[in-house]
Amino acid sequence: MPIWLELLIRVAAVLVAFLVLPLLVGQAEHKVMAHMQGRLGPMYAGAFHGWAQLVADGLKFVQKEDVTPRDADRSVFRLAPVIALVPYLLVLLVIPLGPNDLVGQPLDVGLFFVLAVVGVGVLAVLMSAWASANKYSLLGGLRGAAQLLGYELPLVLAAASVAMAAGTLSLSGIVEAWRPWWLLWQAPAMIVFFVAGLAEIRRPPFDMPVADSELVFGYMTEYTGLRFAFFLLAEYVGIVVIAALTTVLFLGGWHGPADDQLGWLWTLLKVFAVAFVIIWLRVSYPRLREDQLQRLCWLVLVPASLAQLVLTAAVRVAL
Repeated sequence: MPIWLELLIRVAAVLVAFLVLPLLVGQAEHKVMAHMQGRLGPMYAGAFHGWAQLVADGLKFVQKEDVTPRDADRSVFRLAPVIALVPYLLVLLVIPLGPNDLVGQPLDVGLFFVLAVVGVGVLAVLMSAWASANKYSLLGGLRGAAQLLGYELPLVLAAASVAMAAGTLSLSGIVEAWRPWWLLWQAPAMIVFFVAGLAEIRRPPFDMPVADSELVFGYMTEYTGLRFAFFLLAEYVGIVVIAALTTVLFLGGWHGPADDQLGWLWTLLKVFAVAFVIIWLRVSYPRLREDQLQRLCWLVLVPASLAQLVLTAAVRVAL
C-alpha cells in the first residue's frame, strides 16, 4: 500500500473516532444522569430509551441564532471554539488503539507530544473570555487559567512516573511494558493523573471556570448556536482523551484475553469504563470552591505525585 494512502486511511479513521466517540459519551451521559437523578426528559425523545435525545440536541443548536457581542473581538471570539477542539484531535492521532501499530501516527515521544498539546487548551479559555467583552466571561477565564496552570504540574508528574517505569516516552511502548502488578505500584500516579485530567477538561467537580450559579456560564456565557456546541463537543472529546490516556498509561491499554485479535476492543471497553466514572463523578459530587480546588492541587496531588516519582525511581534503580 502506498504511504500516502496508508496515511490518508489512518487520518480518516482518527477523524471518524474524533466525531463518533464524543457523541457516544454524550449519549451515555444523558442516560446515566437520567437514571442516577431520576430524570424523565432524556428518556422520551425517539421513543425507545430516548435514543434520539442527542439528535434533538444537535438540531436545537443548529436552529439557534449565532450571536456575536457588539463589543467583542470578533476574530478571536470566533476562533476560540476551534482552538478548543484542535488539540484533542492532535492527541487522538498518537493514542494507540491496539497492537501492531494500530495508531494514527506512532511517535517515539508520544507522551511528551500529548502533554504539550493538551496544555494548549488554556488558550481557548483565555481567548473566549477576553474576546467576549463580558465581565463574567473574563472572571471565568481567569479562574480557568489558574486552574489549568496549577493542575498541569501533577498531571505531568504522574505521567512521568509511568514513563520512567516503562523506560520510554512512546505510548505504545508504555502499553507493551505494562504489567498487571502496576495496578498497585502505579495506583497513586493513576489517581493523581485522573483527578488532574478532570481539572484540565473542567469537568465537575472542577467546573469553577463555568460556575453557572455565580458566573452565568463563565467563559462560554456569550456563545450561542454551533459555537457553543463546539465548546460542548470539546468537553466530550476531552473526556475521551483523558479516559484513553488513563487506559493507555495505567490500565494496560489493549492487554486482555486474545489481545492480538481483540486488543482494540479491550482498549475501547476500558475507555468507556473510565468515561463512566467521569460521568458518575459529575452526578455525585458538588463543585469545589476556589480554595478547596487549589488546596487539593498543591497540598495533595503535587506531593503525592512527587512521592510516587521518587518511589518509581527507587524501584527502577533496585531492579
